[in-house]
Amino acid sequence: MADVPVLNAADAEAAPAKSKKWLIIGIAAFLVVAGGGAAAWLLMGQGDTHGKKEAVKAKEPLAPPLYVALDPPFVVNFDGEQLVRFLQITVQVMTRDPATVEVLKANDPVVRNDLLMLFANQKYEVVAARAGKEKLRSDALAAIRHVVESSGGKADHVEQVYFTSFVMQ
Repeated sequence: MADVPVLNAADAEAAPAKSKKWLIIGIAAFLVVAGGGAAAWLLMGQGDTHGKKEAVKAKEPLAPPLYVALDPPFVVNFDGEQLVRFLQITVQVMTRDPATVEVLKANDPVVRNDLLMLFANQKYEVVAARAGKEKLRSDALAAIRHVVESSGGKADHVEQVYFTSFVMQ
């Protein structure tokens, strides 16, 4: 006959204790591995969905710039040191939105009027300096954005105003 192992009462009590011990060790190991994996996932930024969305948004390519030339150039006269002075400025407006281009073209007379008033109220000494020209450009941007917004467009879609020619006499 074959040898059959005989279990006595002491061996029968030790078996469940051994299996409980291995079960506890297995659960602890699983928790350690799962916790480490979750920590690595968060540290690598995969759990930060808000930051991930912003990173994707930042990588979206911008539409190409569209330039609207305000032709003919602006010519205004202003007083400067008891002399009559002239200022000629060629202006281009930059946007990336075709609808804003249409708003600018449809409101060209209003844009030109507001810019002429702005340019004519300048002091020669101020616009002769670079800082004065930059301030004038910033003011022109604000004036154009105001016209676009009051015409139903989106003011923030007018990104920049460029002076492509600036002549003072």
